Amino acid sequence: MQPENSVNEGGDLRLSAAQQSETRRWVQLAVLALAIAGLFAILLVLSRTPGLSHLFPWVDFFRTALVVHVNQSVLIWFLAMAGAVWAIGGAPDHGATPLGKASLSLALGGMIGISAAAFVGDGAPLMNNYVPVLQRPLFFASLGLFAAGILLRLATAFGPLFRRGFGPGADLTAVAGFTVALSVLAALGSLGWTWWTLPAGLAPEIHYEYLFWGAGHALQFAFTQSMMLAWLMLAAAAGVRIGVSGNTLRGLFILGALPLLAVPVIHLLYPAFSVESRMAYTRLMQFGGGLGAIPVGLLVLRGVFSGRGGADAATRPLRHALWMSLLLFAAGGAIGGLIRGVNTIIPAHYHGSIVGVTLAMMGLAYLLLPRIGLRPVTGRLASLQPLLYGFGQLLHIGGLALSGAMGIQRKTAGAAQGLDTLGAKAAMGVMGIGGLLAVAGGILFVWVMLRGFWSRPGR
Repeated sequence: MQPENSVNEGGDLRLSAAQQSETRRWVQLAVLALAIAGLFAILLVLSRTPGLSHLFPWVDFFRTALVVHVNQSVLIWFLAMAGAVWAIGGAPDHGATPLGKASLSLALGGMIGISAAAFVGDGAPLMNNYVPVLQRPLFFASLGLFAAGILLRLATAFGPLFRRGFGPGADLTAVAGFTVALSVLAALGSLGWTWWTLPAGLAPEIHYEYLFWGAGHALQFAFTQSMMLAWLMLAAAAGVRIGVSGNTLRGLFILGALPLLAVPVIHLLYPAFSVESRMAYTRLMQFGGGLGAIPVGLLVLRGVFSGRGGADAATRPLRHALWMSLLLFAAGGAIGGLIRGVNTIIPAHYHGSIVGVTLAMMGLAYLLLPRIGLRPVTGRLASLQPLLYGFGQLLHIGGLALSGAMGIQRKTAGAAQGLDTLGAKAAMGVMGIGGLLAVAGGILFVWVMLRGFWSRPGR
């Protein structure tokens, strides 16, 4: 007999009532984070618009809003979806426990506080990698509150996920959830060790760059492992047959997490504040980040191109999200091999890879709706959304890559970009058009999900 929360060959996910409730709340938290990120994206545009910028009297509001936007659209969105992964793979009764409810409440409070910090207090924004910060007490308190919520959920996830994933009746969702939890634990361990060992007196921009460097790299493994599970679940729901055993798939998830063993080794070998440590984490991501994702992606692609998948309208949004996720993740990886120097090829690479993960999580959110007691997404808007978002991002990263090939440096704007040729201007124009399409696709996703939250089957 299959476990209560197993995924069978047809992609059917069976959850207990408590799991449905907890999963629904984590998905709602994730979508709320994207909605807030979208609002701050609009504020970004308005704060730079002639005639409207006077409405934002805060000093450097553009970068302030950008800090909140990045944290909501990457850190909080992905970790909230990780909470949903832990819910579907973990204990059937966890969501009904006080600890389960407390973890959600802490995460929600932290998310709201991070947004409010843009308007409360003084302190310059710092655009360091992975977790940009506002040097304000409310921001740090809220970031800590959100981290406490994730840590509490992580602490209660390990045991049930390990027992379900490696005991009798092992389940793929539990194996995946365990490797995601292991990745987040590695990131938190790296963060704590780095904070403890960083020398005092560093300039803030240097301090936070080094503080989040190792943890940010380790956290990417959590996002990638979640994406792999989403690919397999979307493929199963669309009738795509992978053609390998469950043991093989479980082995690939373990393989994807194995590079995390290097995290404590890096900290033992090199000081956190060193070029060697930064390069070691870069190499860890470069050579270890795709160990599980590449073979899983190839297996899914083989199933897709074999023609053994459903083509009904009900699964079209899921299939579109799957296709675009595979395409963007592959494009980001390919562009990464072209990096030479510090130019816009670098953001083209990581935007492609991270948006591949985002599209997989969007598809997973669509797939989960009917499994958590809500009406499934259907219709033209739901089918269009992954295509609009995906093609917009392809244009966006394509423009960035072409600009980088022409020598345009990253993290520049206006005249500093050096757009002296027609080709460079055209490439950046393509990037801008793609960005606008992607923003529209993101807004459409939030709208489709909100409609799903407001509905019930039969309504």
